[in-house]
This record gives sequence, C-alpha cells and structure tokens, in this order.
Amino acid sequence: MNDVNGRTRIPGTVAYRLGVLGAISENRFATAIAPLDLKPKHVGLLAALESAQGLSQQELATRLGVVPSLVVALADHLEKLDAIRRERDPADRRRQTLVLTDVGRALLTRCEREAAALDRALTAQLTAAQLSALDEVLSLLAAEAGMPSPR
Repeated sequence: MNDVNGRTRIPGTVAYRLGVLGAISENRFATAIAPLDLKPKHVGLLAALESAQGLSQQELATRLGVVPSLVVALADHLEKLDAIRRERDPADRRRQTLVLTDVGRALLTRCEREAAALDRALTAQLTAAQLSALDEVLSLLAAEAGMPSPR
C-alpha cells in the first residue's frame, strides 16, 4: 500500500488515524482521571455497571469483550475504592454479582466531567455542523462494530 513515490499510505487510512487519535484521547483521559486512582478500563466497568446493575463478572467480561480475569482485577481495585460491591445472587448462591455504589456513581460523574472537558478541547476547532457530522459518523461506525448506543 504505497503511493507513486514509494511512501506508505498507512498514515492516511481511517483505521490508522482513528487508532492514533484513540490512543491520544485515551492517554489524555487516563491522565485526567489518574488523581481519582482510576484508569479508563475502570471507568468502562463502572459505566457498564451503571447501565446494567447486578451482572456477574463473567457477564461483564462478555459484555466488555475482555477476559474474565481482567474484570476480576478491575473489580478488586474498584471494590477497594468502595466504588462497587460484590453480592451473592439470592437465586444462585454460586453466582456473584457486581453492584455500583454511591461512591462509584460519584466517581463516574467526575469521570464524565473530565471526558466532556476533553471532548470540548478535542473538538474546539470544529463548527457545529462538523461536530454533528462527526457524531453521526462515529455513531454509525460504533454501531457497525457492535458497540452499544450511548443514548
């Protein structure tokens, strides 16, 4: 995949640009939430629990598309922060579910504010029409990739 001068066209591909922009955005978000003792994956778990309380660690791993051991590690950290708690399922005592606490909701709210500030900084040079088009395109790409709708 080279142009007529033999240079690679990889930097011009959508996949490459989205990947690099994603990495930059994730690093900025990680820096913003570091004072909360959180990483972006912790926030992802909190957000998943907010939208569907009482899921097991296995169900969360499936929903997030990660290995169950990662969910266990993330949950252990969040439990130490009192952001979540583990509860036994009364219908199946072998099943343990994760529940978002008030502390977890407050942390999630703070993370939302940080993410919104990063969004504003990242899109500051866009017009309203460009921002609307970006939102539409990102929504289409996310849906095609099987991501849940944020709305």
